[in-house]
Amino acid sequence: MITYLDCNASSPIEPEVLDLVVHWLARPGNAASRTHEYGVEAQRAVQAARDQVAAVVKAERNEVIFTSGATEANNLALLGLHAEGLRTGRKHVVTTAIEHKAVLEPIRWLEEHGFTATYVQPDAIGQIHVEQVLDAVQADTLLVSVMHANNETGVILPIAAIAEGLAGHDAYFHVDAAQGFGKDLPALQHPRLDLISISGHKIYAPQGIGALIARRRQWKRPPLAPLAYGGGHEQGLRPGTLPVALIAGLGLAAELAVRDADHRRKSNGAMRAQAKQALAAFDARYPFEAGPTLAHVLSLRIPGVDSEALMLAARGTAALSNGSACNSQAYEASHVLTATGMREPELEEVIRLSWSHLTPAFDWTQFCEALLPLWQARTDAATS
Repeated sequence: MITYLDCNASSPIEPEVLDLVVHWLARPGNAASRTHEYGVEAQRAVQAARDQVAAVVKAERNEVIFTSGATEANNLALLGLHAEGLRTGRKHVVTTAIEHKAVLEPIRWLEEHGFTATYVQPDAIGQIHVEQVLDAVQADTLLVSVMHANNETGVILPIAAIAEGLAGHDAYFHVDAAQGFGKDLPALQHPRLDLISISGHKIYAPQGIGALIARRRQWKRPPLAPLAYGGGHEQGLRPGTLPVALIAGLGLAAELAVRDADHRRKSNGAMRAQAKQALAAFDARYPFEAGPTLAHVLSLRIPGVDSEALMLAARGTAALSNGSACNSQAYEASHVLTATGMREPELEEVIRLSWSHLTPAFDWTQFCEALLPLWQARTDAATS
């Protein structure tokens, strides 16, 4: 049996969530149809899910905008402020060099259309310093966008402290929380976080559903403009029939993330300890462990062992990754690792293990047996 260790790319579905999704898939009804009971029931399910998602970050029901995932939510948050920037003349954006491409590419689009951007660099352990972000903010800064936790390294960024530092500035603060939502709970509850992007398939809900949480500031919603047109759905920001089954699944997954937080943390911590114990014999290095990281993510390298070779050796035993799933088709160095100052051969040695509370007990002995020939070859080469 192959053990799935790539949960940062996409997580398995929580059984309770799957049951609910199947229930709603079997029922007709459009949440926008209010003339009969089927539509009313669908609308109730959607509104219940809004409450469940909002509760995780202490937001209000009407601040939750359902999307197809965090990528769409990021685009709506970033490109949706384009018109506001033109109207006010505030056309500067602050972000980091380690953001997901779903943030970096919309910002590059803004740059191509008259905006400027400052990219804050991480330190060697993948951390972003609060002072660097705040020092980059200018009088004409419209938006600050900093991710909650990095998808490749698992490093948790200080978004609450950044939010505190932005208290006296009008800039909107956007957080790509695809990896941290429902896992690192307190930080996302800070009221100064204006825009939060989340993804269902990173918190054990189905693929194809997510949300943008757009908090009101002094009773005013961030002045977003829609990216598509065709109806008044989602406060006029996202047209199209709502996928009730997926939304209900996201809502329940959000509720379970809070309910089961302690159990999941302990389960993930135990898996981390087992991994480190098993890999100690191979001189495994953990370049991003000096600061706070997500409990279910382990970014590591084994000196002298190429990550591609390791993944091939592990086939049949474990499914793992050496970076972002969105970049896996492009044979190029990770922009995240490069930004930390990492260079070859270390760049080619980094792998990422990411699991969940749903991951079955893993035979680390079998994994180490698959790794052993690579380790021996490396050792033989070093002594020859």
